[in-house]
Amino acid sequence: MFKRETLVPMLALSFASVVSVVLVIVRVIWTHETHYAFLIWNLFLAWIPMIFALLAREHQQHGSSPGWRFFALGAAWLLFFPNAPYIFTDIIHLNHFYSHYWVDLTLILLNALTGMVLGFVSLYLMQSAVRQMAGEFMSWLFIAAVAVLSGFGICFGRFLRLNSWDIVTPGKMYHTLGAWAKQAAAGYNGSIAFAVMFAAFLFVSYLMLYALTHLSPPQLNGSPAKSPQPRAA
Repeated sequence: MFKRETLVPMLALSFASVVSVVLVIVRVIWTHETHYAFLIWNLFLAWIPMIFALLAREHQQHGSSPGWRFFALGAAWLLFFPNAPYIFTDIIHLNHFYSHYWVDLTLILLNALTGMVLGFVSLYLMQSAVRQMAGEFMSWLFIAAVAVLSGFGICFGRFLRLNSWDIVTPGKMYHTLGAWAKQAAAGYNGSIAFAVMFAAFLFVSYLMLYALTHLSPPQLNGSPAKSPQPRAA
């Protein structure tokens, strides 16, 4: 996690996570209620895809071919990735009539931003792995596919209350998703629009962050001025 190539983002994300957790704890102490303590758990879940991405990348760099372990780690990463940007949907817990509305909004947005950047760094690591295996074009198709799948994953998490670990209970997922699909087919379900919009939000946000990380340093025009030479005596 703290190797040279990932040291700066890991330190920054660790610092942001500590600040976010401390502020949640301060709010709990200040208001004497644990209403927003769930943000700490959600931020913990946002770190899980980062761990899987680092393990997958490490395995790829030390192996002659990706192998089944890489794809298993990649599948685990994809399963937990929606937990990272999911925190943005926690805005639903805001109470407009609560006196600490703006404080709580800022607290949620700080945790959400930290979670999303955690997800995007892990996404960048996985994109780099795909680029190495299949080329630049396929790596961006991978980004688009992950954005779409994550949009629906976040939709299922928020509206259907499904979790990443529900994958081990296929019966529950079958009945829940079946009921959702019937409502969507009948036109009584607006969650598809949310999933598509959130997928677009993820793709555009990642693209902007990717562009920012590829800024070229400014070049100074002309050569630096030379100091005057002393005259000969």
